[in-house]
Amino acid sequence: MDWEVTQYPEYWGGKKLAYPHVPPEAPKFSRSAVAGNLIFHSSVGRNMKTGEVASNVLEEQMVVTLDGVRTAMEEAGSSLNNVIKTIMLLRDVRDYPRMRKSELEYYQKHAPFLVDNPPASTFIQPAALASPEYLIEMDVVGVTSR
Repeated sequence: MDWEVTQYPEYWGGKKLAYPHVPPEAPKFSRSAVAGNLIFHSSVGRNMKTGEVASNVLEEQMVVTLDGVRTAMEEAGSSLNNVIKTIMLLRDVRDYPRMRKSELEYYQKHAPFLVDNPPASTFIQPAALASPEYLIEMDVVGVTSR
């Protein structure tokens, strides 16, 4: 099966991310990738405009993380309502109820379809996240169209 693959580069603070030995015109980081009808995206509580971690408050990192998901979905020509699977990586399992509450509040405001039809979801508490500042990381699979 020949699926067209489109990658959307990751920018933090206006700078395209790339490994040090790779020229900027050939980045190795993608904000998201689209293969056929599937959208793959990973998001963290890092503000894409400033490059800074949003806050050390879980709810604030959740908003920034979900804003990243929403931006990626829209950039791929879809919407947050078309998220079909999430993997939540949470630093502290005790924050699970707060994470889910923040997620629901965000969906109520930005993706009402997901309130009654939430995406399949997996929760993991890893030994560590990609950065010690992160409280949450989120991997998402969405579709361009239902």
